Amino acid sequence: MVTAEEPSRRGGTPPEVDRAAASRRAVAARRARAAVKHDIAVRARRAIDVVEAAWDGDPATPEATMRVRELLLSLPNVGPTKADRIMADLGIAAAKKVGGLGVRQREKLRGWLTDRERPRRAGGNREHSRLVVLAGPTAVGKGTVSQFIRAHYPEVLLSISATTRPPRPGEVDGQHYYFVSDADFDRMIADHEFLEWATVHNAYRYGTPRPPIDRALAAGRSVLLEIDLQGARSVRAAMPEALLVFLLPPSWDELVRRLVGRGTEDPAEQARRLETAKVELQAQDEFDVKVVNNEVGRAAREVVELLEVP
Repeated sequence: MVTAEEPSRRGGTPPEVDRAAASRRAVAARRARAAVKHDIAVRARRAIDVVEAAWDGDPATPEATMRVRELLLSLPNVGPTKADRIMADLGIAAAKKVGGLGVRQREKLRGWLTDRERPRRAGGNREHSRLVVLAGPTAVGKGTVSQFIRAHYPEVLLSISATTRPPRPGEVDGQHYYFVSDADFDRMIADHEFLEWATVHNAYRYGTPRPPIDRALAAGRSVLLEIDLQGARSVRAAMPEALLVFLLPPSWDELVRRLVGRGTEDPAEQARRLETAKVELQAQDEFDVKVVNNEVGRAAREVVELLEVP
């Protein structure tokens, strides 16, 4: 005897209990893949070990069902643009899962991951280093992005500025700034030790010492310099090979919201800074690369990616 329920179970909408079970399985699978990606990102697992596990085991494992693009984006210093370029070079489609790769694609991915993990030659090489200058309008979040990079990408070398102002509570000489006297600052100017320098708010002077940057570049290390627009122009004049990155807000309204929301300036100062920001935004085409600060972690990752020399 055929009941009224049987046709729907054969080919129609599955019962509610089945849909709920399928949803729970999907959530569990996403969480398992997220855990694998997290392990790669924090270097608890090597990406090469993850792909080998995907190819040697059950095709339903989180390693095997992860998309190749997800795997690449889990790697430190690989952002969306670089991931897409790598996949194009390897001949792997965007929708491909690690477990679904063919023999030749597996060999290409295995070779790329193996080459990536090889240590750089001892002694360094300036051809493998780069100075990246991060600038942008007021309130766009340059400092926040730099702080995120300092906290999450310890391998990145951030340039340290010299200043004549006294240390604030918690600031450490040589870590946050080089705190120098006016006489020492004058000597550094005379000895051409600055890539750029300026007097800020008609009070203290700030400058970017060049010798530490030159030593790092000569040793094969890339350097990130967070600076204002005028300083970026000075660095371009002194080191034309530097890569200039302009940090953009998602929109003008969002820039206004960030400036007003931080509550560190009175209305008159806010208005002055917003007028300055309008002028600064007009300079974006002077820069080599533009990065939109939609989300701090994503913007930081894109900047870090630019520190790697192709």
